[in-house]
Amino acid sequence: MFDHVIRFSVRNKVIIGIGVVALILWGLVSIRQLPIDAVPDITNNQVQVVTTSPSLTAEDIERLVTTPIEVAVASIPDIEEVRSISRFGLSVVTIVFHDNIDVYWARAQVSQRLVDIQGDLAADADNPTLAPVTTGLGEIYQYVLRIDPAHRDRYTESDLRTIQDWTIRRRLLGTPGVADVSSFGGNLKQLEVAVDVERLRSFGLSIKDVANAVEENNGNAGSAYIEHSGRVAYIRSEGRIGSMNDVAGIALHSSQSSIPVRLRDVATIGEGRAIRYGAMTIDDDGESVGGIVLMLKGANSSTVIDDVKARMAEVQKSLPEGITIEPFLDRATLVNKAIGTVATNLIEGALIVIFVLVLMLGNLRAGFVVASVIPLAMLFAIGMMVATGVSGNLMSLGALDFGLIVDAAVIIVEHVLHSLALAPIGNRDTLVADASIRMRRSASIGEFIILIVYVPILALTGIEGRMFVPMAQTVIYAIIGAFILSLTWVPMVSALVLRQGHTQKLTFADRLISTLQRWYRPIRNGALRHPKTVLTLSIASLAAAVFAFMSIGGEFLPQLDEGDFAVELRLPTGASVDETARVSMEAASILLKRFPEVRRVVGKIGTSEIPLDPMPMSACDLMVILKDKREWTSASSREELASKMQEALEDIPGVEFGFQQPIQMRFNELMTGARQDVAVKIFGPDLDTLAKLGEELGHMAERIEGATDLYVEPVEGLPQLVATIDRDACARVGVDVADVNAAVRSFIAGEPAGVYYEEERKFDIVIRLDSNQRRDENVFRRLPILTSSGTIVPLEQVAEVATRSGPNQIQHENTRRRITVGFNVRGRDVKSIVDDLNSRLGQELRLPDDYYITIGGQFENLATAERRLMIVVPVSLLIILVLLYMTFKSIKDTLIIFTAVPLAAVGGIAALLLRGMPFSISAGVGFIALFGVAVLNGIVLISSFQQAAKHGYSNIHRIILHGTVDRLRPVLMTALVASLGFLPMALSTSDGAEVQRPLATVVIGGLVTSTLLTLVVLPVLYGLVHRVRRIKASTVTAVVGIVLAIVGSVSTLSAQTTEPNLQTVTRTEALRLALERHPDLLLARSAVEQQQALSGLASVDIGRTSLTYMTGQYNSSARDNNLTLQQTLPFPTVWFADASLADHRTDVARSELQVRERGVRIDIERTFEQIAYLRTVDSLLTSHDSILIRAVEVARTRERVGEGTRLALISLESQRKEIATRKLQTQADLLAMERRLQTTCGGNVQPVHESMKVIELPADSLEPPIVAYMQSQALLAEAETDASRARLWPDITLGWFSQTLTGTPLGSGVLSGPQDRFTGVSIGLQVPLWIAPDIGRLEQAAIAEQTAKDRTALQKRTIDLRRTAQRSELDAARKTLQYYIDAALPEIDLLLRQSSKSWEVGEISYLEHHMALGRAFDVRTAYYNALLRHNLLNIEYSLFATP
Repeated sequence: MFDHVIRFSVRNKVIIGIGVVALILWGLVSIRQLPIDAVPDITNNQVQVVTTSPSLTAEDIERLVTTPIEVAVASIPDIEEVRSISRFGLSVVTIVFHDNIDVYWARAQVSQRLVDIQGDLAADADNPTLAPVTTGLGEIYQYVLRIDPAHRDRYTESDLRTIQDWTIRRRLLGTPGVADVSSFGGNLKQLEVAVDVERLRSFGLSIKDVANAVEENNGNAGSAYIEHSGRVAYIRSEGRIGSMNDVAGIALHSSQSSIPVRLRDVATIGEGRAIRYGAMTIDDDGESVGGIVLMLKGANSSTVIDDVKARMAEVQKSLPEGITIEPFLDRATLVNKAIGTVATNLIEGALIVIFVLVLMLGNLRAGFVVASVIPLAMLFAIGMMVATGVSGNLMSLGALDFGLIVDAAVIIVEHVLHSLALAPIGNRDTLVADASIRMRRSASIGEFIILIVYVPILALTGIEGRMFVPMAQTVIYAIIGAFILSLTWVPMVSALVLRQGHTQKLTFADRLISTLQRWYRPIRNGALRHPKTVLTLSIASLAAAVFAFMSIGGEFLPQLDEGDFAVELRLPTGASVDETARVSMEAASILLKRFPEVRRVVGKIGTSEIPLDPMPMSACDLMVILKDKREWTSASSREELASKMQEALEDIPGVEFGFQQPIQMRFNELMTGARQDVAVKIFGPDLDTLAKLGEELGHMAERIEGATDLYVEPVEGLPQLVATIDRDACARVGVDVADVNAAVRSFIAGEPAGVYYEEERKFDIVIRLDSNQRRDENVFRRLPILTSSGTIVPLEQVAEVATRSGPNQIQHENTRRRITVGFNVRGRDVKSIVDDLNSRLGQELRLPDDYYITIGGQFENLATAERRLMIVVPVSLLIILVLLYMTFKSIKDTLIIFTAVPLAAVGGIAALLLRGMPFSISAGVGFIALFGVAVLNGIVLISSFQQAAKHGYSNIHRIILHGTVDRLRPVLMTALVASLGFLPMALSTSDGAEVQRPLATVVIGGLVTSTLLTLVVLPVLYGLVHRVRRIKASTVTAVVGIVLAIVGSVSTLSAQTTEPNLQTVTRTEALRLALERHPDLLLARSAVEQQQALSGLASVDIGRTSLTYMTGQYNSSARDNNLTLQQTLPFPTVWFADASLADHRTDVARSELQVRERGVRIDIERTFEQIAYLRTVDSLLTSHDSILIRAVEVARTRERVGEGTRLALISLESQRKEIATRKLQTQADLLAMERRLQTTCGGNVQPVHESMKVIELPADSLEPPIVAYMQSQALLAEAETDASRARLWPDITLGWFSQTLTGTPLGSGVLSGPQDRFTGVSIGLQVPLWIAPDIGRLEQAAIAEQTAKDRTALQKRTIDLRRTAQRSELDAARKTLQYYIDAALPEIDLLLRQSSKSWEVGEISYLEHHMALGRAFDVRTAYYNALLRHNLLNIEYSLFATP
């Protein structure tokens, strides 16, 4: 097929040219549509449930909110993990689903569970809500509101927050791709009713009275309308609160005052603010208000950011004077830097590849023919990325190596040049086509091997899958595009532009290759003379590389330099918002003054409006926005700058700081529930024990080098002013607990009492104590509580008020309590640090029972990825091995080429060591790519050796000399373009290059050593293997040793062939397995599911809807148009009949399933009985054989002393042989029955040993399933008759049309125009005039119905007769069995004992003894046969299924 494609391309240059132009246009359009981001979104698939309840402590939140939600969602399928955090007033439950689950389906399932448990949650908890559908890359745009100095006194923090919530946020929510906008900082405006406790007490009122009064005096009503003089007037009342004066005038009903009491008499009404749980600071300039724009999961970040900026520009115009929106974190900056790095590396790599191609080919035109494949393949890859939803980022675009992409084109063009130079002047198209076809196989193999090694990467899942699968997809797309171009574009352009004929002038490339050949020959010849030395050095280098690799260290991924810092600031537990804000501004002042690299410092304190990142008030995220790295003066690297900043911030006492980056920190928290690089999780039931263990572990981690920013989760230490209610005191004064709780809520948080509106903006009305009284603990003690008798008592009379310490927060993971000890890694790799930690844990930390430790964070990601790579890498190697064998059809040549892999690994490991890089998943993927490239040169060289052998070279030495010199150019060209294509990526120091650098380093280092193998070691191995037909053992050992070392250096997986383990099962377990696995039952269940899928709404067929559009001159000379919508519906009775028919078909399938299940049960019971019978018979034969052995010994003795005859001895031995034969047959039958049981159970099982016993199963009182099956078939036939009868009714036709009739009079001399439309509807019936076919089908259905009923009746009669016969047979078998038990067996036991004794002492003859033995054996055999028959009849009678 490929040959025809090449010839077609050369002959039809215009068609190929048009196709390439179309490819260019498709690629250019796709570039504009390609989603762009800095890195792939590795956030797992999760749904967050947020519940607030300001009055509940952490323990109450855990018990009354978090745990019920966790239990409710636990039954949702495909859940991977459930995490939760319970804090004072807040619960956040994170449900992580498998990656293949649709997030909207998951949210629907969670929402349904939340509805079901709504009544089980705490009464005063708000309704649980789902967090927006966003990810770790969702925070794309963060901003603050700035007030210019001239207007600073005009706006309060409440004004700014109102503008943020009701102007900016609402305008942004309509932007495509925006999931939500989370407000941060400022004061949430409320209408505050600040009551005075003493005034309330003087009037005998409580806070509950005030709340009730406000709620009852805030509302509107309506009462339909009245008619008057032909018009209507709608009736309504207006009583909703519209101003503070409305609230002040509300009357309170006091039992102690006859004078009306107004609300203003006992309270101050004014503008208030909600209790703050978060704040935002900017630099050291005070608090501010801001927002975080959250991007919808799966949206194009580049497009969404552009749309957000455009919308922000519109919003800015509508803001009040003096307020500006100032972004401080714009994802577009990082995206542009990362994509700029990728573009620079790709352009530089392409230029290097083009330069090498032109230099090595020695032909400018040929070089540019090959180079033209680079942009075309790139455009093809981008088009496929858009088509398959792959985004453009550092990973997907950064791994492209144009040297690999043009490999097939290099092979074809190089051979075309060679052919055109040597061939006489002739038809150039034919020469190019023939040369391309000859190299098509080699080119295809190379491209296919490179492509196929990336295929196993597509099987990666989890974080590494989300990171590297897009990269593999992009490389595969580019290679496929290059392969297609090498078959079409390259031959066509070569025939068009390459010149024919040989030039006598040596090019620079020829002179360069000649020089390299002179250098290479002595090296090659020396290697061929000393093969053992070469092989020894190769194996030694491999061993050294493996040893070095064991100590190289590891990390999950190199940290991407985002250009900014996210500094986690932590104060002691219990610090207030104001104190945390003060410290954050102090830290900002230090950073701004001492580090000129800092452009802005924004502090996000506590929890935002959408608590995706729930922090306590004592924690703050300082976003340190840095200038461009070229402007840095204090440090040269990110790590150095972070260390200096950490040292500077130590001037602030009692505060802990941890340095990370914004996206990195967000990813860590969403993925593992912890912000730090390494999170050590301690699980256990008791919080105090967890806190103690956490402190011990924290002291241990402090002593580990490289572990910085230590964080021990504060579990305890939250100060609380607790009113412990005295129920006896409450009972004495007549107070309910609810009344006390309401008073406590009003002290600070306030009692909600409705809402009021300012235009479209809505604000809460809250009743709380006056601000002067809130800070006084004594006022809290004297809170007025209204008793049932109408009197007022203080809070301290019904409760004990005391200050105590309580839990700060409680975290769960999969419903288990846990505490986290986390730290960041700086100056070392993650793996070595965790190894140190594990060694200390085993020696220094002892865990109580029911407590255990896991290590998460980046180390968990690394360990998971390494486990998957242990599978993916060997699979890639195996695929390469199979492809090589399929290509060369020689195990020897395959193994020789495959040895390139271990020596390539040597180079990759050496390159990592030289550059001081630990092993990472990026490097691991580099090894996978390297292994595919490493074998290409071996393919080129071995192909050359085989061609030389076919052309008459018989001497192995001459074949090697000729092949190595002849293919030196393509070998070096392949290695150079592949390695130098990665060179810009390996040397780049720009933003984002950290992730690409290990991959490029591994490939370049590996290609150096693999090229050395191809040119030096491979000829040595080829000479050793092919020099003689019979390979010496030492040679085989050397070659195979190198190949086997691959697996040892890459994976510890081993294949082991063992006998399948047999599972011993009881009769009940076997029945369960058979019901689960039996093929007939699986098919029957599938049939039930198929019928169920066709029932319900699926059985209702309304037919197709006809939509017709007509235009033309069908009414006049003017052009009119007509739009007609038509629907034909069957008569409604058809729908009911079809639904009934579908239900009956489902019933038939269910009945058939029951019949098959009953048959399987009988089969299991019968098989177990027969196995027990055969085992018993086998034991009987063994026992009888032992008796015969004793008899033989006695017969021999009697023969020796002259008392016996030879005939007796021969007869006994003959019986033994007969017994042995029967034993073999019994064992064969037993094996067959066990195989039958395995087939029925669908697995490697063996029955448990059961002794035969009499079984009496109770008869099944229900009708046999076969009868129900026949009855369901009869009902199905009846339903089919009803369906046929229903179709005799006419169909209903409904129609609607809308048309123009230009020129039609409309009245008053006005004619209709094209804007006037005439509409109408139609309804009709489709009556079947010729009903003979329908009548025939109806009669056929009626006959089938009657036949089914007759068959059912016949089946019942047959079953009744069969049951009667079975009962008789069972009674007879029971009597026979009873005879053997009562008479035959006791008699035969006595006979056998007496006969044996008499025979041994010579009292009876042999003949008499022989008859006694035979009689005993026959009677026991007959007994077991009768027992088997009885049990089988009983099974069939009790579980009767089929006639």
